[in-house]
Amino acid sequence: MLACLFLGTACSDDALPEPTDTGTEQPGESPDALHDKTREKPYPKADNELYINPAPFIVPQAMKTGDKLQFAFSQSKDFPDTETTVSTPRQWCMYNAHRTLKSGTWYWRFRSVGNDGTEQAWSETYSFEVKDETPKFVTPTFETLLKNAPRTHPRLFCFLDNRLEQARRNVKSHPEYKQLTGRAQTALGTDYSLLPNPYDAAAQIKNSVQHLYQAYHLIQDKKYADKLHEILTILLAYPVSDSQLFASNFGATDIAISFIEIYDLLYNELAPEEKLGIEELLMRVSRYYFQSNCGRQENHIFDNHFWQHNMRILFQACFILYDKAAYADEILPMLEYYYEIWSARAPASGFNRDGIWHNGTGYIATNIKTLYYIPSLFSHITRSDFLKHPWYLNAGKALVYTSPPHSKSIGFGDGSESGEEPSRVLAAFADFLAKENADPYSGWYADQCKELVQQDYEFRLYRMVRTQSYATELPSNTPKLIWYKDAGEVAIHTHLANPEQDMAIGFRSSTFASGSHTVANQNSFNLLYKGVDVYRSSGYYQNFSDAHNLMSYRHTRAHNTILVNGIGQPYSLKGYGNVTRAMGGDHISYCLGDASHAYSGISDDPMWVTAFAAAGITQTPENGFGKTPLTKYLRHLLLLHPYTVVIYDELEASEAVRWDWLLHSPTQFQPDKDRNMSVTENTTKGFKTVVRQFSNSSFEYSQTDQFVVPPATPAPAQWHLTATYSPCAQNRILTIIQITPDSEQTPAIVRTGDSFQCDNWSIQAVLSPSQPAELIVTNRTNSALFSYSADNPVIDGSMYLRKSPRSSLLYDQSNGRYGVTEQTDYIPASTRAVGYEHKTNP
Repeated sequence: MLACLFLGTACSDDALPEPTDTGTEQPGESPDALHDKTREKPYPKADNELYINPAPFIVPQAMKTGDKLQFAFSQSKDFPDTETTVSTPRQWCMYNAHRTLKSGTWYWRFRSVGNDGTEQAWSETYSFEVKDETPKFVTPTFETLLKNAPRTHPRLFCFLDNRLEQARRNVKSHPEYKQLTGRAQTALGTDYSLLPNPYDAAAQIKNSVQHLYQAYHLIQDKKYADKLHEILTILLAYPVSDSQLFASNFGATDIAISFIEIYDLLYNELAPEEKLGIEELLMRVSRYYFQSNCGRQENHIFDNHFWQHNMRILFQACFILYDKAAYADEILPMLEYYYEIWSARAPASGFNRDGIWHNGTGYIATNIKTLYYIPSLFSHITRSDFLKHPWYLNAGKALVYTSPPHSKSIGFGDGSESGEEPSRVLAAFADFLAKENADPYSGWYADQCKELVQQDYEFRLYRMVRTQSYATELPSNTPKLIWYKDAGEVAIHTHLANPEQDMAIGFRSSTFASGSHTVANQNSFNLLYKGVDVYRSSGYYQNFSDAHNLMSYRHTRAHNTILVNGIGQPYSLKGYGNVTRAMGGDHISYCLGDASHAYSGISDDPMWVTAFAAAGITQTPENGFGKTPLTKYLRHLLLLHPYTVVIYDELEASEAVRWDWLLHSPTQFQPDKDRNMSVTENTTKGFKTVVRQFSNSSFEYSQTDQFVVPPATPAPAQWHLTATYSPCAQNRILTIIQITPDSEQTPAIVRTGDSFQCDNWSIQAVLSPSQPAELIVTNRTNSALFSYSADNPVIDGSMYLRKSPRSSLLYDQSNGRYGVTEQTDYIPASTRAVGYEHKTNP
């Protein structure tokens, strides 16, 4: 989507060639919701550009009117027998082609089929286009998995078998041997017979069983097996009712995994009645969840608990029972379903190739175990590498940029503000990716976090078997800006490899909007320096949906964006944004977010309606919820390296509104109303941050350290700055943020009309809403230039002819050479119509 025209060095006398591309006309308005929470229309269709070739075929559950669904697809709209693939009818609402589709137009349809073979009429015909450039990722058929699957036990970690014996010989010399045996010893010393009901401690027992499984699998000491057998005896002696087994979403699978691991590891030692007891419980769990999952999960945008934890364990239950004659007829369709849904919708929803977590940076850690285990198992059994999916190929780099070593995360969503450094499971995931994908970013990350890696226990069995080394140098050509187009985020760093010098920015405007663990924060940003927060979303994630969460954490007022008449964005996939442009070089990094659709009314998702009612909160304008007359909210954000941030907001509404510009800090603001300036200081890290705002509309600063609703558990104070603008229908706001060490003086900003001189940077920003928006940035010591304008800029003494009058244009150095990048708006693949092509300069 980006292209650079290299022009030599900054002092080159080379003439600028004239562009031949005249730009691209933009398609019409995007639909009201870019991602449905529950699919309402079949996928793919003509207005869906594919994320992956082959794309899954998915039918809304409501359109399945029989017991099963059958699919047909062809490159001929007449579906001739010799050119058409027709699937075997299945209970679920998806179909994977398991082969690369040729470029061109494809046609598909579906029909419902009864268990007695009765066939209903075919649906209407849908079409879609496969392009040469669509990333290709093919998974093998289920028949391949079934043919190669192991028939012996233990099998859960069969992907480690080829190095297991060597690991056993060397286990005592492994640096994590003491951690392995230490956790197992704790499990050995726990007497679960004292519990009145062992199932009330299912999560604790699950952890003990895992530690004992790992120790026995590697060390082969009988005491670990005996303890596992003791735990099994206690569990089997206590009948568990359906009301307890299915009392919570994680409860059944927490119980099931203990039975699964004991059954797998001790299979040859268990008595028939013990096996039967385990099998009967696993069949209860498998039947219950297959009935509720089949048809629903493939059509749900992302059911957190299913993908975090349950899907893996439900597959494992099927995996250890599939070859047992008494259960095969029931279990094999379930095994196939979970294999097919992973192929269709994993990883990261299936509509995200970026490597970051679409559901919030704070919640990727809860998914890591499944993200490691399932592709490892599938790759081993099918002899096809599931880690070559684009998401996995980008995941290591995404860890580096969004959750950097020795730093807080720069990302967004529930829990993303927690911790002063990455979690140990993220570090362990980097180690895994470095080994399996030879990814240099992952290798550097794991090496930077090696102490955290060794503290992790989820990957311990893997690490103690797979001991190979990997490269630990950060690639020399690491860019300063990464644009995550599918997820709708941007990450920018000034000194990525040096956290004590690094200034980092995370920016979000996402088509995934505000869902479960994402929040209502389109066009918001987080700013960090030296690994700590300077300005960040506020509030504390202590509860998923209590009053504090709803009013002072998830709400737009808690984020560095805007309110319209005091109203924020809904907790809904309808309140979406989009990063439409992003580019960067050595001196300037830039992105543009469009949150014009984000302020779309109240939250009508039944989950949130119920949560509001439970918290005693009404969705009224007084509480910050409701419709707004907003028609445009474009936010341009530039980092002028190393430590100056420029934000240019274009705001429009169909009537005069009050604009509240928001900023949140862990330290108190020191406003200077006469200079439209506010200062914060970090005395621990030794720096201060100055914010200045400019607009033709008058405004006043106010600040508070109070939440609308305080957290249930007392927590450190946070400061909330609001710039409140006089009511107007149109507004332009220029914000300049400067970070300086305590030993240095913050450069002055000199304003002359719409021109602002800031150190070596010249910033020209049209602030009058009656004139076309324009933002031009130049540097007097190098040739870097940014231009958002209708005019053609002069670059190195020559006029550069724009291809589009409203493009964003950057002339900057990258990899030792200067070049031009020009962009028009990027339309996300989820809504981009067939035939649309985003163009920049060749």
